[in-house]
Amino acid sequence: MGEPDIGQLPIPSPKSEVASTDSEAVPTPENSSTPVDASPPEEHVPSIDTPTLAPTSPDSRLSRNPSFSGSSSTYQEDWDSNFPPLDRLTVLDLLDNFTLPQQLEKLQKGISAQTEKVRKSREAFNTKSRQARERMVDEWRRRVPSAEEQLDRYRKRMRNSVDKLGKRWNDTKAITLREKISFIFGVMNIFVSGYLIGGWPEYMHWWYTMQILYFMPIRFYTYHKRGYHYFLADLCYFVNFLMLLSVWVFPKSKRLFTAVYCLAFGNNAVAIIMWRNSLVFHSFDKVTSLFIHIMPCATLHCIVHLISPEHQAERFPAIYTIKHSPAGSPTAYANVISMLAWSTIPYAIWQLGYYFFITVRRRDKIAAGRPTSFTWLRQSYSKVWIGKIVLGLPAALQEPAFMFIQYAYAVLTMLPCSLWFYYRWASAGFLGVVFVWSVYNGATYYIDVFGKRFQKELEAMRKEVERWQGEHEGLMGGHVGGGEGTGSEKGDGEEGGKKVGLGETISGKGLDGRREGDNSEGSGLDHIPMLNDERPAAMMVTGVEVGGDEGARDVARERRQGRGGI
Repeated sequence: MGEPDIGQLPIPSPKSEVASTDSEAVPTPENSSTPVDASPPEEHVPSIDTPTLAPTSPDSRLSRNPSFSGSSSTYQEDWDSNFPPLDRLTVLDLLDNFTLPQQLEKLQKGISAQTEKVRKSREAFNTKSRQARERMVDEWRRRVPSAEEQLDRYRKRMRNSVDKLGKRWNDTKAITLREKISFIFGVMNIFVSGYLIGGWPEYMHWWYTMQILYFMPIRFYTYHKRGYHYFLADLCYFVNFLMLLSVWVFPKSKRLFTAVYCLAFGNNAVAIIMWRNSLVFHSFDKVTSLFIHIMPCATLHCIVHLISPEHQAERFPAIYTIKHSPAGSPTAYANVISMLAWSTIPYAIWQLGYYFFITVRRRDKIAAGRPTSFTWLRQSYSKVWIGKIVLGLPAALQEPAFMFIQYAYAVLTMLPCSLWFYYRWASAGFLGVVFVWSVYNGATYYIDVFGKRFQKELEAMRKEVERWQGEHEGLMGGHVGGGEGTGSEKGDGEEGGKKVGLGETISGKGLDGRREGDNSEGSGLDHIPMLNDERPAAMMVTGVEVGGDEGARDVARERRQGRGGI
């Protein structure tokens, strides 16, 4: 089969295609009422369907020819005039269909949608802000009390404060049972110890042993409970342990007695001054601290100087041998060199044990905050020259420096121990000085520390009362009772036209002022509240009823006037 000659095939033109399509009846402005007859083509010519970009209807298509509207041209002429053939079609002809009004309309719709979205977001933000503001206002209203609630709270705080002040002075339960027992035992300890020293010195070591068996378990329990149990490894407790061994286990050991005597009269006794031990009877802790430092010295003074030689030779042969040995004999341990040498051995044992078992093995707990004697001395003497020297050293050298200073301090305190051993009155005088120093520390605590502490608390309470009164002055009408009263009413809270505030009343100024100008009310001491008094606190102090009943106030006024007439 031979292939057709493509070059000889007729190529249809747009006119012929349009002519074939025009054979159908198409309404025009001129012949819209009369159909057009068209004869069929004489020869069948195959046509190629070429896609066009023309609009579907003439009315919706825009033409580049301004004379299109209302013309009598046919569709064939319109095709020829407006749309070139495909081989001459350009991009501009394609873009011509996207008209500007459609783009503007689309842009306008996008702007309208964005505007609506912004409007809705703004409304949502305003709604949430309003709701948050309303919640904040409601929360503030719930938290801030009203004027009546503030006044009730003020009355309650005033009553509690004045009641606390009254209990501080009048309530015997402020001192606990333990402090009462400690006070009794402290006073009786001084009395019994003095009686035994003066009348029965041979029983002093019994009294010392009984007390140490009583004090030490309590000290161990309380210090362990408070986290102070590392203090129980200090030298003073070690000396008391050696004292018990020398008295009850090894009474014939001359070397042990020499070490105990030097450490007791040296380091322990002077520690009362260094550690500020004080004789405070109501404090069990302070009484115990003073006991473990001074009682070994008092006991050794009795068994060395006050008991008879016969009883000393029988009960304490080591003391009798040392005391009656001639100078230069092998048993004469009461010289300075022998005392320092034999006391250094137990001191070195204690120091090394303390360093390895406490400082090294418990370093983490000490760094976490557990106090020791080294940390306490470092804080207490940080502003003293010796403390500045130790703290100025590197951290690795501070502990060795502290141990060296402590040993030097122990040696200095043990130098005069030979004098205390051979001379009775020198030993008694030294004990008297140390004991008086502890009494002075106790007096300082009671007057300067305890008294000033209470005075500061009272002053702080007065300032707080004045602050409360200033804050609630508007609620209370300028004074506690509120409003203006008669002259007899003003006499309770004012004197000579001057208002007496609660702060001045607490501090005593208001009470002193009423002692002279208002004899009908009695002295200011009559207004100190009793524990069973159920009146409001401000009325108990100032004599003015806080927010009371008018009828009750009138009755009280009549009673005051009646008493004034009498």
